[in-house]
Amino acid sequence: MLTQFSRRRRTAAYLALAAALTVAAPIAEARPGGGGSFGSRGSRTYTAPSATPTAPGGGMTMQRSQTAPSPGMSNPGMQAPAAQGRRFGGGFFAGLLGAGLLGALLGGGFFGGLGGLASMIGLLFQVGLVVLVVMLAVRFFRRRSQPAGAGAPYARSTLDGGPNPGGPMGGSAPPAGGSFGGARPVQTRKVEIGPADYQAFERLLGDIQDAYTREDRVTLGNLATPEMAGYFDEELRNNAAQGVVNKITDVKLLQGDLAEAWGEDRTDYATVAMRYALKDVMVDRASGRVVKTEPAPEATELWTFQRQPGRGWVLSAIQQTR
Repeated sequence: MLTQFSRRRRTAAYLALAAALTVAAPIAEARPGGGGSFGSRGSRTYTAPSATPTAPGGGMTMQRSQTAPSPGMSNPGMQAPAAQGRRFGGGFFAGLLGAGLLGALLGGGFFGGLGGLASMIGLLFQVGLVVLVVMLAVRFFRRRSQPAGAGAPYARSTLDGGPNPGGPMGGSAPPAGGSFGGARPVQTRKVEIGPADYQAFERLLGDIQDAYTREDRVTLGNLATPEMAGYFDEELRNNAAQGVVNKITDVKLLQGDLAEAWGEDRTDYATVAMRYALKDVMVDRASGRVVKTEPAPEATELWTFQRQPGRGWVLSAIQQTR
């Protein structure tokens, strides 16, 4: 009787642990980007954006990007994309625990016959072994698929107040001779950012959030680069698969300033720190019932915009602040 009672307690503990890990997995991504850092910033893709009064800690390094890093470039984000990490920590890892739990219930597994503490150790060993094999396989295939070719901040300008004294281009640009992608050196140039540009950035902030809420992929494709539109489409499809819609309303810019502005070839770039208010909820697609509410009434992110000759600014990257 005592042995049976102990086994029941152990089984209940396994169930509680597996349930806790399953609940910890998010229902779905919240707002465009879902709190991650992804996109492209030209030759500065894997360089963290400069600190600003709005984002005093600067920006985080990129987690997902279609821009290939140079051979010697540090790129921790490519090794552990945020979306993959969430899937691993939620469904896959919980599945491993579920398999171990099933073995404990049926008395199976590598160490199923030992019982007690040995059963727990056996379960942990099995989980650790599978995780190790997966990590080694991922590293192996990443090395095989890795492409062979795979500064100082400007003076700040407020989004609503125009350039600070000394002009938006106070300070110096980073050296123009740095290599990127293992190819020719990237030549950078200064880019002037004025009041009309700041108004465009603020307008894009609201328009992109609105198009994302309406799941308007055509508008998102017009307001962002193809890479960013692809990431947004991935998030929207994930929401649809889970039967939810991300409703974002009352977006209002509270504070913003310029982190960096530069040009490469015929493309202009501008990275802007923005703190904005919003209401962010997940709604059940069928009933309209709110299933998740983001508790934070504000968000602070660094958005990078790019511009081609004769065209307007479009979103090319979103990065979280430190």
